[in-house]
Amino acid sequence: MDFDFAELPEMDRYRLLTNFVGPRPIALVTTIDEHGCNNAAPMSFFNVFSHEPPLLILGMQTRPDGTAKDTVANIRRSGEFVVHMVNMAIAKEMIVTGINFPSDVDEIEFAGFTSTPSIKVAAPRIEESPCAMECKVSQILDYGRRTIVIGEVVQMYVRDECLDERGRYVRPEVYQPIARLHADNYIAADNQFVLKRPAELLHHERAAD
Repeated sequence: MDFDFAELPEMDRYRLLTNFVGPRPIALVTTIDEHGCNNAAPMSFFNVFSHEPPLLILGMQTRPDGTAKDTVANIRRSGEFVVHMVNMAIAKEMIVTGINFPSDVDEIEFAGFTSTPSIKVAAPRIEESPCAMECKVSQILDYGRRTIVIGEVVQMYVRDECLDERGRYVRPEVYQPIARLHADNYIAADNQFVLKRPAELLHHERAAD
């Protein structure tokens, strides 16, 4: 089947893209509003974009009435946010933060999370998350109702048990993030396997310049 995206309705494009581009990691994003109220919301249009500089990318849609969501408004105002990775231990709480609460509701507290101060940004860190990345806004791009935020990671927290004894590599038996597939379907990274390039073909690689 072929789909002409120039002719396809918006929700059909969304359905096809999110059904086939997956799993998509979940960013549980915390911000703080101008009154000091905490905000938390999950995003599945998210990924790491670069390591040098260390950049993350978020894609966020406006509300149906065209107004900006609290996360976007807070990021525009403050220029900072915190991205948390999500595992099974906090999956149900993460879903609660996705409810469209009034702006004065602290989703961190409402979901049963524990907020703790970040080191380099004002937005709080969620203590229960296995990994949190404090970010400063690098660039904001607007495409109609879609806002693309590129954030530079300035501080990263990882729970000790998630890393090996040298603090270099993740322990796959411990750190098992969940990701979104489509609609209300998710997947856990609990069936990992190793896949290496064939050693007999590595001589074809070009030498580094």
